[in-house]
Amino acid sequence: MSLPDCETLLLKPEAGVLHITLNRPDCRNAMSLQMVHELSAVLDSVKEDPGVRALVLRGAGGHFCAGGDIKDMAGARSAGADAYRQLNRAFGAMLEQAQNCPQVLVALLEGAVLGGGFGLACVSDIAIASSEARFGLPETTLGIIPAQIAPFVVKRIGLTQARRLALTAARFNGSEAERLGLVHFSETDSAAIEARLQEVLGQIRQCAPQANAQTKALLLATETEALGPLLDKAAGQFAAAVTGTEGAEGTMAFVQKRAPSWAQ
Repeated sequence: MSLPDCETLLLKPEAGVLHITLNRPDCRNAMSLQMVHELSAVLDSVKEDPGVRALVLRGAGGHFCAGGDIKDMAGARSAGADAYRQLNRAFGAMLEQAQNCPQVLVALLEGAVLGGGFGLACVSDIAIASSEARFGLPETTLGIIPAQIAPFVVKRIGLTQARRLALTAARFNGSEAERLGLVHFSETDSAAIEARLQEVLGQIRQCAPQANAQTKALLLATETEALGPLLDKAAGQFAAAVTGTEGAEGTMAFVQKRAPSWAQ
C-alpha cells in the first residue's frame, strides 16, 4: 500500500483496514482546503488496492469535524467570489469521491459533527456515533448555505427532515441521529463504539472484496439510472461474478463447509 504524505491526517493500515484520522484537534478538525486535498489523495491512492477492504474515518481529540475552516474562507475573501466557488466545489468533489470509493467507508462520530462533518457522515456506508455527539447544520446562522452537503443530506435522511434541520440549524445528539437514519448505531461510550466497530469490521471481512465493491456501486446506481437498463447491466455483472474467482471460491467454500479465503 502506497499512501501519500499528510499533514492534517493520521493514516494507520491494519489488517485490510485503513484508519484515517482527521488530525486538527486544535480547531475540532475543521475541514481546511489542505485536508480536503489530502483526503482526496488518500482515497485515490487506495481505490485500486484489493488489499484495503474498509476505510475507518474518525477525528482526533474527541471531535469528528466541526465543519469548514473559517480561516480558509477568510483567506479567500481577497481573491473574490471565484475563489470561494473553487474552495466550496473542491469539498463537494471530495464528498462524491468518498461516497463512491469501492471500499466500505465506516465513520466514527464523536463530539462535533457539524456542517462539512455532517456531510462526511452522510456519505459513509456505516456510521457509528456517540450518543452524546452533537450534530447540526449551522451554515445559515453564519449567513451562508450548506451548498455542497445539501444533496447528500437529503439522500441520507429525506427532504422533509433535511429542510427542518437546515432551516433551523437545530442541534441534536447521536441518539436522535440514529432515529433519523443518519447513523446506524448510537453507543454510550468509547468502549462501546470500539466494540461496535470491531463487530462491523468482522462482518465486512466475511464479504468478498470485489463483490462488495460491485454491490456498493449497484446500490448507488439505483438513485440515478433507469431500472430496466440497470437490471440488464446487473445481470451481466452477476454472470461475471458467478464465473469469476470470488464466485468460484465462495460457492466451493459453501459446498466444502469452510470459510472462503477472504474470511480467513
